[in-house]
Amino acid sequence: MDSQEGNRDGRDETDSERADRNWDELMQELRVTQTGTQILTGFLLTLPFQQRFADLRPDQVAIYLVLVALALVATALVVAPVSLHRLLFRRRRKPELVSAGNRLAQVGLVALALVITGTALFVFDVVLGRSAALIAAGSALVVLLGLWVLLPRRLRRG
Repeated sequence: MDSQEGNRDGRDETDSERADRNWDELMQELRVTQTGTQILTGFLLTLPFQQRFADLRPDQVAIYLVLVALALVATALVVAPVSLHRLLFRRRRKPELVSAGNRLAQVGLVALALVITGTALFVFDVVLGRSAALIAAGSALVVLLGLWVLLPRRLRRG
């Protein structure tokens, strides 16, 4: 990142100010993501304590366990930038922190998309059967890809 880059987007800021702004924007995004991820993870963790959980087929239990693992990974990924910040606090490493935090957030969003898609699969499978589950999961994946990947790419080109 150089000061020339700052002039291209019309901002009059130093590299340090840009890193601070980028970090603040990333933290705002992660606040939203962390909340949703943690709620979904909490929901999944309560399911074994429900009466009907014992009625699940072995393949449904396997899907559930994969979802729990993915939810835990997604939670770890979207919380990791906070831990990085704590460990790198006051060490003048903000550009590296922003870069690493951005990568962790991106991978965390992929994991979250898989958890959301898988949760649709799981719930619809338990309630309506496998055919409905596949349609629901496919629909969820299409919506997430459209909103989280295709729309941003289209806006970036425009």
